[in-house]
Amino acid sequence: MAHFFELVVAVAIGLFGPSPGAALVTVACELTEVPVMLTLVLIANRTRGRFAA
Repeated sequence: MAHFFELVVAVAIGLFGPSPGAALVTVACELTEVPVMLTLVLIANRTRGRFAA
């Protein structure tokens, strides 16, 4: 994600124009994607023993 942040901003502005709403949502989704996935993995690892393999 960190490597492509500038690209995400450029693509969002290119696709949606300089209006702050759509570009902001696109960038915000990119910034929250990795922490949400890491949180889900943490929860899955902590609850692993509760489920039969």
